[in-house]
Amino acid sequence: MRTAIPLTVLATAFACSLATAPAHAAARDRVFVASYGNDANPCTFGSPCKTFQQAIGVVAAGGEVTAIDSAGFGPITITQAVTITSPNGVEAGIVPVSGGDAITINAGPSDVIQLHGLTVNGSSVGHNGITFNTAASLIIADCVIRNFTNDGIYFNPSASSTLRISDTLLDNNADAGMYLVQTGSTTVAAAIERVQASNNHNGLVLQGSNQSSAVLSVAIADSVATNNVNDGFAAVANGGATGGTTGVLVFRSVASNNGGAGLESQGNTATLWVGQSAVTGNVDGWVTNFSGTLLSYGDNKIVGNATNQSAPPLISNK
Repeated sequence: MRTAIPLTVLATAFACSLATAPAHAAARDRVFVASYGNDANPCTFGSPCKTFQQAIGVVAAGGEVTAIDSAGFGPITITQAVTITSPNGVEAGIVPVSGGDAITINAGPSDVIQLHGLTVNGSSVGHNGITFNTAASLIIADCVIRNFTNDGIYFNPSASSTLRISDTLLDNNADAGMYLVQTGSTTVAAAIERVQASNNHNGLVLQGSNQSSAVLSVAIADSVATNNVNDGFAAVANGGATGGTTGVLVFRSVASNNGGAGLESQGNTATLWVGQSAVTGNVDGWVTNFSGTLLSYGDNKIVGNATNQSAPPLISNK
């Protein structure tokens, strides 16, 4: 859950910023934005910037950018390790230009990007909410990402990387709430917990690479895919029998009222495992396509779907 910045910490930051912030100071580990800020400022607590982009240009690599109050802080391109955050009670909004992405990540191979407490709204004109191209790791927590003409999150790493998403809403995006597309001979690991994907075309789509040595491993827990036009949770192997290994575990989660399948495994190197989950109100409870594999721990509730109410095959070593 999100944690508010203690008043003592803010007071200390304020005092330090007044004492040590010349107009052209060296990069600092912590900088600030505010509705009343100005991008000509040094981005201290006492003299905050106006936009996240300016603050990212000022902060030291691996540092933190914090929103002081609620406002829209503009689209961002991230090229270094950084944390962008807002405390409880502050709505740090990011709205893209028409046809553009709200957040684009083109960072280095060892960089970790953390996004906390952001409201990312495409207003039905933005393309993707978050586009990830390069970095070591992306961590998203306590965010709302909605109303994009393509994907809420488009995670398309060109090298091995990790992804973690928690306590986040992905809503009303014209393609997927999240579309993970692995490319090349990479290893990609993702952990998704307490995420709701609703009213998108697809909820969460996890697609492996067509390279035989590639490995995609995804764990989804305590999450909900509901009211999506097509599938709720989908594991997809790209490349047929020669593609990489795609493994998706869905645990203690709900797939409900989706216009396609609650659960889908597609492609003969894709496996979706499901346990302690509810699958209800979907057009199809679960489906496998193109020799995909879907296996159950035998402790799921699959009821009230228009078709395919049967239990998936059991995992033999459960």
